[in-house]
Amino acid sequence: MIGKGPDTQDVRPFRPRASKATTETRLLTKRMVKEALDSEFDGNYPFRRGSEGISHCEEDISLLEELGIDIYRFSISWARLYPTGHEAQPNPAGVIYYDKVFRLLHKSGVRVFLTLTHYAMPTDLVLNHGGWLNRATIDRYLGFAEFVFLRWGKYIDYYLPFNEINAGYFSPWNGVGLLKPEDGPYDQSKIFQSLHNQFVASALVIQLQRRIAPTCKSGCMIADFCYYANTPAPEDNLRLVKNEQVNQWLAIDVLARGFYPSYTARFFSEHGIKITMDENDLELLARNTCDFVSISYYQSSVVSCADDSPQTAGNLVCSTVNPYLASSEWGWQIDPVGLRTALNVLYDRVRKPIFIAEGGLGARDNLVIENGEKRVHDPYRINYLAEHFKQVIEAHKDGVDVLGYIVWGIIDIVSAGSCEMEKRYGVVYVDADNEGNGSYNRTRKDSFWWYRDFIRRYHADQ
Repeated sequence: MIGKGPDTQDVRPFRPRASKATTETRLLTKRMVKEALDSEFDGNYPFRRGSEGISHCEEDISLLEELGIDIYRFSISWARLYPTGHEAQPNPAGVIYYDKVFRLLHKSGVRVFLTLTHYAMPTDLVLNHGGWLNRATIDRYLGFAEFVFLRWGKYIDYYLPFNEINAGYFSPWNGVGLLKPEDGPYDQSKIFQSLHNQFVASALVIQLQRRIAPTCKSGCMIADFCYYANTPAPEDNLRLVKNEQVNQWLAIDVLARGFYPSYTARFFSEHGIKITMDENDLELLARNTCDFVSISYYQSSVVSCADDSPQTAGNLVCSTVNPYLASSEWGWQIDPVGLRTALNVLYDRVRKPIFIAEGGLGARDNLVIENGEKRVHDPYRINYLAEHFKQVIEAHKDGVDVLGYIVWGIIDIVSAGSCEMEKRYGVVYVDADNEGNGSYNRTRKDSFWWYRDFIRRYHADQ
């Protein structure tokens, strides 16, 4: 791993789906983390090997160029540059690697959409310093970000300080590096204190970037769930509003509009949440809002007050089943029209350009040999992308300033939701299984060729 330190994804364990133990992959206790750090069996911890992107770097970027995409989203590994998060100077091997990545992308003409932190921070900052609950983490993060902008700022077109920042609320290990108590639930005050520290860090990074890398465009990102009420009952519709406020709009209101919204006062009071702020925090947030907003969108969600409503899985959260929608094998309900709805609602709220920073279908793909050639037939993914692209175009016609749709994740990667390779999102197949066995060779899926042709047709029509 060329000097990379362990991060908060490297210690997430793989659990077979039959065990129904998905919470064990994202609600980690100190005991679980230490057990992971003592383990050398990578098959239990798939993020340690991932898709072997380092050894396939040139090939992967060549595939992006062949595909014809004009912008690529990727993440910098904080622990690859600063293995513990405390180093005064970055790891030279990590710098050399990212030098190559930025150089190759620039040469290929692909613009860069960079995520500074995508659910991953050095584990030492969590185990010994409290993760994002500790305000001192802001300084460690700013040192990391400053090096990134000084070294590669000229290559960065768009960036996110944090991936799906609202995940800190519903998935605290992923979002804010917060250890779960060995027995009992998370402390809500600790969750929202950690989120506040991330909000401050976002504002400070934007302030820093505008000084040293002024051509970059700053963003914020949430996981968007496009809530529907289960029935016309007033109670269901009120719950919809309340769920949207906390799960979705809070981070957007703070980072894109520059203030803590009025609804937080009652929510914090009723849940016993207390946040410690420095005297200049609110002014800092107001003065350093982002240039654009972005969302991940995979499925819509249904809100119900009924305790016995049937549930289905979603992007790190569960939802009441929507009988009008089909579902993926993993239970995520497929709703292209919901994306158009989400874009319209968000744009009306913030009036800033919007990126769909993540979208795609997680599915089980099969590699077959036909006429001596490797093939992956994935018509389900082609249909998913075609229908979602159609709704993005409709949203643009509605007047939404849509900057783009970034398919998750072009080349198969370990799924962040379930820690497995079997749930594939790419248009390029990676020959690896859930335990890390395989050649890791790349194969273009049918969706690769369809997507390439779609891009060509779309540009020809503009």
